[in-house]
Amino acid sequence: MNYQEESLRLHGEWKGKIEVVSRVPVKSKDDLSLAYTPGVAQPCLEIQKDYSKSFDLTRRHNLVAVITDGTAVLGLGDIGPEAGMPVMEGKCALFKEFGGVDAFPICIRSKDVDEIVRTIYLISGSFGGINLEDIAAPRCFEIERRLKELCDIPVFHDDQHGTAIVVGAALLNALRVVKKEIGEVRCVINGAGSAGIAIGRHLMNLGVKHLLMVDRHGVLSEGVEMNPAQEEMAALTNPENFSGTLADAMKGADVFIGVSAPHVVSKEMVKSMASGAIVFPMANPVPEIEPEEALSAGAAVVGTGRSDHPNQINNVLAFPGLFRGALDVRARDINEEMKTAASHALAGLVSEEELSDKYILPLAFDKRVGPAVAKAAAEAARASGVARL
Repeated sequence: MNYQEESLRLHGEWKGKIEVVSRVPVKSKDDLSLAYTPGVAQPCLEIQKDYSKSFDLTRRHNLVAVITDGTAVLGLGDIGPEAGMPVMEGKCALFKEFGGVDAFPICIRSKDVDEIVRTIYLISGSFGGINLEDIAAPRCFEIERRLKELCDIPVFHDDQHGTAIVVGAALLNALRVVKKEIGEVRCVINGAGSAGIAIGRHLMNLGVKHLLMVDRHGVLSEGVEMNPAQEEMAALTNPENFSGTLADAMKGADVFIGVSAPHVVSKEMVKSMASGAIVFPMANPVPEIEPEEALSAGAAVVGTGRSDHPNQINNVLAFPGLFRGALDVRARDINEEMKTAASHALAGLVSEEELSDKYILPLAFDKRVGPAVAKAAAEAARASGVARL
């Protein structure tokens, strides 16, 4: 199947992938009076007296805004907010299908951080959570940070943290396959944008102690051109101020994770890694190295972002269940404890009998995934003090 042509044809037929469906009957005078005026005045007054009732008396408790400025849409780049709408609608469909979460797409026609933050904050009272999507780095870091300070509902940038959660789960299980300890392995992440930095931080929270970040200028180190987020990661991950190329960084490494560009890793680079190497080339649709090449060069476990290869590292394993759990306990935030719990929950769905070099993550359509991640996230939210229920 030519997915591009068939998808375009179907989008013309669908004319949108989501719709608003009423949850109440409006077929009689009494129905109208209860769902709308005059009866609706009573819940309005209750919410006026107690803001928290907005979660109990409206759909807010199960509603997430999926928001983009259209500046980093898939691998297409800055194509604009309207052009990003099909992706946002698709994300909303996945929220509903895999997490039972109602989600609504919002595309903001601005690249100004202040405008975007203000816009999202002003509408946040309509939602139980905010999912930021396809916003370019480094602007995305500032937008998320400021919204977390302003809003009393979870604010989550899926390109960063959803990716990190699933990579973390994949690494935990790949290490089980090669029988290595997370605190002892040397990891290299190629791509120091929003996803790469979030993955790096999350892996350190999971226990990785030896990590190098690489971008197109080389290993993040003093003297390399960097934005503030990269400077922070360089200080956290490269205290010896090692400098060099991606090839230099990969020599003797146990783990390679790519969120960068097609075919930037050679077979020679993989051959230079430690025995039992784990290689996750996740550039999409064309990975940093083709899986077959990585395996023939000696990689023990390979995972990509594609569905046509084993070990797909797919955000859909994380964000629906994560938000489901956050909404269920009315969390104020999605914090590091919840993300760590989500990675362990995902990894734990693969039993010792199932685990292999070709099966380190549950499949996207595994019905256990959403509930397992939701339960872990909810428990972690309560334990860490961000839950209101």
